[in-house]
Amino acid sequence: MTTKVGLVQLGCAKNQVDGEEMLGALAGTRDVQFVADKSDADVLIVNTCGFINSAKEESIAAILDALKLKKRGQVGKVIVTGCLAQRYGDELAREMPDVDAFLGIESAPQVSNVVFGALPPSRNLVQNVHDKYPLIPPVRLRATATPWTAYLKISEGCDHTCTFCAIPGIRGKHRSKSMERLVREATDLANTGAVELNLVAQDTTAYGMDLYGRLALPELLRKLADVPGIQWLRLLYCYPTMVRQPLIDAIVELPQVIPYIDMPLQHGDDEMLSRMKRGGGVDQYRRLFDKMRASIPDLVLRTTFLVGFPGETEGHMSNLLKFIEDVRFDRVGVFTYSSEEGTPAHDMPGHVPARIMRERRAAVMAAQQGISLQRNEEWVGREIDVLVERAHDGEFFGRSHRDAPEIDGEVIVAGSSPLGAMVKARVISAEPYDLRAVAVPLPQPLF
Repeated sequence: MTTKVGLVQLGCAKNQVDGEEMLGALAGTRDVQFVADKSDADVLIVNTCGFINSAKEESIAAILDALKLKKRGQVGKVIVTGCLAQRYGDELAREMPDVDAFLGIESAPQVSNVVFGALPPSRNLVQNVHDKYPLIPPVRLRATATPWTAYLKISEGCDHTCTFCAIPGIRGKHRSKSMERLVREATDLANTGAVELNLVAQDTTAYGMDLYGRLALPELLRKLADVPGIQWLRLLYCYPTMVRQPLIDAIVELPQVIPYIDMPLQHGDDEMLSRMKRGGGVDQYRRLFDKMRASIPDLVLRTTFLVGFPGETEGHMSNLLKFIEDVRFDRVGVFTYSSEEGTPAHDMPGHVPARIMRERRAAVMAAQQGISLQRNEEWVGREIDVLVERAHDGEFFGRSHRDAPEIDGEVIVAGSSPLGAMVKARVISAEPYDLRAVAVPLPQPLF
């Protein structure tokens, strides 16, 4: 008998990979059909996020929505997984007795037993396993819509002690996958059509310290660059104090490693960085960016900032805005501080009112918008490779090496192209976040 399984996927790309591993574990057991319509599922898995308050609220709403479907008889079992279950499993089990099971972040090996087996008396099944990475081929959530791009999660957990962050308490210490395992995963992804792999982790630059006793990301990149079919390797979630010369060399020397690096900094004021326990300082960051830009042609720098941290003043904000103006990032994301229980910042004095946090976020976004436009205008007249993702009304839309999936802009190209193709285009105009271009025709044969 076929069991229909639906997945409600919330949270970041790293959590998405966890969801894909769970589906992969189910695919290898019994007769399972994965359904997009959650009301058509026999078993509905809600893979939650518990990082900040807004994510928790979204996760709770998704669980309650799933329980409504169960109450109406449209869903048989509701299983809650992910960060929220890991962090608040006991409380959720008491508050939501109609949920059939709660599984933590390392639940791929157990999910099949919960879906198909008899449930134990206790519905709170949150636990950690020693082997986070059993050989489970993931079922890619994006494969049906965008088979050409995939996330490759290279490690789990984090050893940093940022005072605002609950992730180490949820996901534990940093644990790397082996290079051999990652090459196999990358090969499998390439065989299903992926030409772009976006490397994700809580800290990608710390890769290998636990397994090999060294920063092994450059070595990993060299191995992944040899995987047939992979054209773009993109680095996300890098940590500023962990970038060394071998990583810069790998970006320069390997054509598959695109000149794009996502490096969350969180602030541009030394006192704030110290209170956040981020490591490093503004001058150190500036020297690093100068070095990278001098070495890597057309480097794209993406970062995120956190405004409204306890004790943040207008002076701190002025320093942040000056830092943004000086460095001139290509891409910037901005978040407002969320006070998370169990973190040192939760008990710090000087919490900033929500209204002021929103105003400060708007100020940073306004400052960056003009910079983003100027950075985009530097590409007018130049040719750029575009990975085509959708088409509409005589235009196709894709991403260049400057655009990570879901978080950055697009390149809008006049004409038509197959989805998933890599097309050469000439940029004709720039907008604050997007580029407009025309396809460059292929050379015609002489005879």
